[in-house]
Amino acid sequence: MNWTAVYQKVPEGYVGWVEELPGANTQGTSLQEVKENLKEAISLVLEANRKLSRQTSGTAEVLRESIAA
Repeated sequence: MNWTAVYQKVPEGYVGWVEELPGANTQGTSLQEVKENLKEAISLVLEANRKLSRQTSGTAEVLRESIAA
């Protein structure tokens, strides 16, 4: 899946976020730093969402599969 990264110049450097993934945001002193940080933020948000999903489903019988969008 491709994400839409948005970068904004601010007095301290740059902030960045992913339009399609709430919580995936970061900041940095350079655009390159923000781009690198944003990749890590995406991974961390997805990891946290997976963990939360597993905790929420508990012992219920669920089916998990990959899906391409």
